[in-house]
This record gives sequence, C-alpha cells and structure tokens, in this order.
Amino acid sequence: MYLLALLVCCAAGLVASGFIYQWLGAHNDRRRYASHGRWIDIGNGRKLYLLEKGSCSSNGNTPTVIFEAGIAATNLNWHHIQESVSRFAHTTSYDRCGLGWSSPSSLSRTPGNIVVELNSMLHAAGIKPPYIFVGHSFGGLVVRRYALMYPEEVQGIILIDPMRCEEWPPMDPSRQAQLDRGTKLAGIAVPIAQIGLARLAVTSLLCRSGRLSTFLAGAAGDGGKHVLSRIKGEVSKMPEGVWPIVAAHWSRPGYYVGMASHVSAVPDTVREMQNAKPILDTPILMLTPATSSPLDKESLARIGNNIQQVIALDSAHWIHLDQPDLVINSIRDMVLSSERIAVTV
Repeated sequence: MYLLALLVCCAAGLVASGFIYQWLGAHNDRRRYASHGRWIDIGNGRKLYLLEKGSCSSNGNTPTVIFEAGIAATNLNWHHIQESVSRFAHTTSYDRCGLGWSSPSSLSRTPGNIVVELNSMLHAAGIKPPYIFVGHSFGGLVVRRYALMYPEEVQGIILIDPMRCEEWPPMDPSRQAQLDRGTKLAGIAVPIAQIGLARLAVTSLLCRSGRLSTFLAGAAGDGGKHVLSRIKGEVSKMPEGVWPIVAAHWSRPGYYVGMASHVSAVPDTVREMQNAKPILDTPILMLTPATSSPLDKESLARIGNNIQQVIALDSAHWIHLDQPDLVINSIRDMVLSSERIAVTV
C-alpha cells in the first residue's frame, strides 16, 4: 500500500512538473518569438496574429501581397518567400484562428468563415486593398472564397497546388478514414502537450539531437515513424532559423485543437466550394507540381475565366519550399502587371 501511494505521488509530481514546464515554456516562447508581429482584435474575443514586411508604395499602385497557408500551417510556412517578396512589395502573413499565435474561434473552419475573419483583420489593421493573394493547398480554397466574397478588393491570385475538392469527402468518401485518424491523433496530442511531452519531443527533433523524438516515434510503431519522417522531410526545407518557432507552435495544446477543427471541417469545406462560381476577370496563376495531374481546361474554367496553369517540374506539394524562386518570380510578375494596369487606368 505504501509503495502504491508512493508511485501515485511520484506520478502526480511528474504530471504537475510537466504542467509547469509547459506553462513556462509557452510563456517564454510567446515573449521570444511573437514580438515581430502584432495581434489584431476582430471581435468576440478573437485576435489574429499578423506579420507585415515591406513598405506600401507612395503612389498607392502596388498591391499588398497576402499569404494564406495550408490546412494546419502558420505564417512560418511563408518565412523565406515573404522575406524576399517584401523587397518589392508590402506583404502580410498571419495565423488563422486556432493556429500559431492566434486565438481560437467557435466558428467552423470553412473558407467562408475564415474569409470573414481575414477581411475583418485586414480592415482593422488598416491594410487597404488592392490585394494579391497567394494560397497554398487548403489556403487556395480560402483565397478563392475571398475573391468571390470581396471581388472589388482582389487584383490577382496565385494558387500553389490548391486543394482539390474532388479528392476529399464527401466527394471522395474513401478518404474519410484519413480525416478521422487525423482528428483522433490531434485529440490525443492535446493532453500530451498539456503536460509538456510534446514540447520535449519537438524540441528534441528540431532543436537538439533528435534522439528522444526518434525513441518516442519508435515506441508509437510504424505510424509514429511515418509521421516523424514526414515532419523531418518538410520542416528541413524551411530556413533553420524558424525551426525553434515551429517547435514552439507544435508544443502548444491549442495548436492540436486548431488542427483538429480544421481537419474535421474538410467535408463542410468541400460542400461549400465544390460548386463555387468561377472568379471572373481577376488574373489567376495556378502552380501545379509535377507529382500531380494537371487540371484540364474545363476544371480550370470552373476556378476562373482568366487563369493560367504552370507546372512546377521540380516540386511536390510544397512548391514554395521546393522551388521558392518560381513562386517569388510569379508574385513579382503579378505585382508588376498590377502596377502597369493601375498606371494606365
């Protein structure tokens, strides 16, 4: 009985230590890494984290370039791209509600709801149109929805391997199990993050030797090893200077709550966007990786009536990480084209 009581006390002490370790780490992360941006209040207790770089043109002809990340990604996904584009344009990246440094939202994570929040943030922050949107994966659906809801504000769109509705439930029910698994794993990760174990694992992976994260992934079986391999492969393409900030995001319990809310909303996202009207007249450039089948003319026309598709020959899904120069040059060309149009009007 004494031994059992001792074990219970030790376990409780370890859990309490984990909570304290996580709380202190999260406090230091926010102070250390979030100071470069600002939080914009959009009402109902929601604040979005916004990072601006570059200057607005004095004549008002240069549009602001706005980056929209993939389904569970944050502003960090655009770090190198935004840094380069800010040399010739005013740029903004941000964290959607529930991700990164932003507060959660009670609204479903569908493009329509996200667009209303984004529009509120831009206007509350004093970032005036016109805008050029750059959206990756799920973010491609968000920027398409923005152009449909606020067409007068959008001067151009770049879609980086945008999410294809026909590949996801309910249009493709075979992938529902994948969504359910992602939501379940995110739910399991919440208490793990609350007691600091996620912080230990991701800090080991991204900031130290990686031995602890390798051990934990091995203990989780083949699934854990697969996730670790995917994380290593994608994060290694990002600038090494942002790895500690990625670790800070992935250490937060709220990150996994936000991830689950995004993933579980995929069927509603598909219902909202599968029959969306085409975007009229606005220039759209779609970058498709060599690993995916190009869209045919009919599919492109359903997106917009002024759309061009370019194949990224040396890329997989993360084109902006595999071929950053292609993305940067595409944005530059669209910015310059927008400036010429503004001058002639």
